[in-house]
Amino acid sequence: MSKSNQKSYTQILKTQAGMSLVEILIAITLLGIVGGIVVTNVVESLEEGKQGAAKLQMQAFKTQLIDFKRRCGFFPSEDQGLEALVEAPTSGRECKRYRSIIEKVPLDPWDNPYVYKFDGRDYEIISLGADGFEGGDEFDADLSSKDE
Repeated sequence: MSKSNQKSYTQILKTQAGMSLVEILIAITLLGIVGGIVVTNVVESLEEGKQGAAKLQMQAFKTQLIDFKRRCGFFPSEDQGLEALVEAPTSGRECKRYRSIIEKVPLDPWDNPYVYKFDGRDYEIISLGADGFEGGDEFDADLSSKDE
């Protein structure tokens, strides 16, 4: 390689040796945008999974309440609530053939207690959603055993 060719080659290497500050900032911005999209999708999938888990748990409660009624002849009152699945009711109607159905009433996937409503004829089990308050939209929306 001649000296002039070697000098040109060295100059080319020096001018292409690194990235400019603008190029680095663009790369970081693009990584941030892609990372934000991925995190958003993961969080949405997680919340959808929690909603699905709450619906499955409410289905299990339905089966357990039917078993309670088969043994006792009635559904638990609102005062007795889902705790009647754990221990024999001490207030209201007594169940002569009582047997504990579950060991503990689980919390919903957002670590809130399920709400049990009973009007004397029909019951409803409610999860208050991600926010833990009545009402709400999207992932904060309440889930009801009657919605299925």
